Amino acid sequence: MQGTPLGRCLYSLVRSYLSNPITMLETYPQHLHLADLAKPFEKPTSATPLRFRYTTYLGEQHPAAKKVVCEFDPTDLSLTTTQTTKLIKLLGQRYNPSTTLAKISSESFETQAQNKRYIGDMIATLMKEAKDETDTFADLPFDFRHHKPKPKLVFPERWLLTEDRKRELEATRTMRLAAEEHRKSLLDGLVDGVEAIENARRVKLEQVEAPIMAEAKAPLPKGKMGKKQMGQKSR
Repeated sequence: MQGTPLGRCLYSLVRSYLSNPITMLETYPQHLHLADLAKPFEKPTSATPLRFRYTTYLGEQHPAAKKVVCEFDPTDLSLTTTQTTKLIKLLGQRYNPSTTLAKISSESFETQAQNKRYIGDMIATLMKEAKDETDTFADLPFDFRHHKPKPKLVFPERWLLTEDRKRELEATRTMRLAAEEHRKSLLDGLVDGVEAIENARRVKLEQVEAPIMAEAKAPLPKGKMGKKQMGQKSR
């Protein structure tokens, strides 16, 4: 197969793959580490207003792996105020007024590249319509009924555990313990009425049950007299 054009092409391709790591090892010095190749983070510029997000499952096939999500701020697309306003109205439910971000996702196609291309074409179409000043939608108000803002919970300042708050809690705890000890000291010389009633009821119940239990444990005589006492009829 190596003599055929396809074989020579595959052979040269494999050879280039195998020679690439060797070339990298010969080019870079031995003391170079991966940390030396790290690049500092750079914020997105006006030339890259679109932020794409992908989902991977480490080599496993998953239906959600083809989904692509794009987020962008309409004010970063170099549009005028009128065009930006029209673009926000065209986005509709895809625009979040709280974060001023628009989100467009696609999973209609089989690959991420196809979905990304579809999103790019959709954004290009939206920008083209926004730049069309034939109808600026000036008579239409913003419709943000789809957006349900989440309440932001603020931690109360009086709940902060400051030094004054610690001393206040310690004083309250000390007062509570002192009041409990004082209550116990007052109850030492008193009689608990509920406990006294329960004890008297228990003693009276034992006095009533004692003769019955003794009679039940007594052995019965044998013969007809014993059957008569047991309530049985002789045949």
